[in-house]
Amino acid sequence: MINNIIAAINLNQVVVSRHARERAEERNLLIDGIYDSVTQGEIIKDYPTDTPYPSCLIYGHNEKGDPIHSVWAYNQDTGYAVLITVYRPDPNEWINWRIKKID
Repeated sequence: MINNIIAAINLNQVVVSRHARERAEERNLLIDGIYDSVTQGEIIKDYPTDTPYPSCLIYGHNEKGDPIHSVWAYNQDTGYAVLITVYRPDPNEWINWRIKKID
């Protein structure tokens, strides 16, 4: 799925949800930096049963080297990717930014 999302980013076929825009603004993350984090990133969790489209959690870094987690869906029919949400992962909650710690 990440290759499809990257292709959609490169073709400017991305829908950024209002929620994602708000979270990015709150966390001082630029949309282009989020895109960069995906093109250099990796899927750390799949959500194949999400609706209306399967989604995934992607871990990557922005241009400053800051870790970023973003949740994306991909519409196979239209070729559009959807940025659902984005956040800076808390180091107290993640092991190497990839594995969620259990409380």
